[in-house]
Order: sequence, then C-alpha cells, then structure tokens
Amino acid sequence: MMKQLLIHEDVVARLGDVPAWHHRGNAIERVFDSGDFSGAMRFANRVADAATAADHHPDILISYNRVTVTLTSHDAGGLTERDFALARTIDRFVDR
Repeated sequence: MMKQLLIHEDVVARLGDVPAWHHRGNAIERVFDSGDFSGAMRFANRVADAATAADHHPDILISYNRVTVTLTSHDAGGLTERDFALARTIDRFVDR
C-alpha cells in the first residue's frame, strides 16, 4: 500500500469511512471497550495479528477493559492510506 502522506482534506474525507476514529495530530485514534481485562487482551491480540499481516504496527494502550489504538505511518511521518485501511479492518472486529 502507498506510503504517501495524506493532505488534511483527504484525512477528513477518509474519516467518513471510519466515523468512530478521531484525528489527533498526525494520527487517528479509537478507544474500544472490551468488557473486561481478558476481553481487552483478546482484542489487542486480534489487532496485533491484523497489524502484523498488514506490516503496519499501531500503538496499543490497554487499560483494564479499554483498548486505545493509535494509527500513524511513522515511516512516512503522518497519515497514509495504510492507516485507514487498518482502521477499517479493526472496525470489522467490533462493528458487525
């Protein structure tokens, strides 16, 4: 997938496809409620597996039942299409 930085207008347009995600600086972020700590760990592992398959690795913060996923393309210095593609994949884990 391309590693070309998205301009602000493209970021705003792509957020329409992942409305639960929020633009924060040079990243997008979403907080997931996984019910309890075990659920949070299972969810984080699913995210890790998807990220490894995509060769794109997010920041993952686990706080008891909450998992915060932050996506940015570190190698490109900001947001690229890869971030939104992985966000859509992660959304499918919970938004059915």
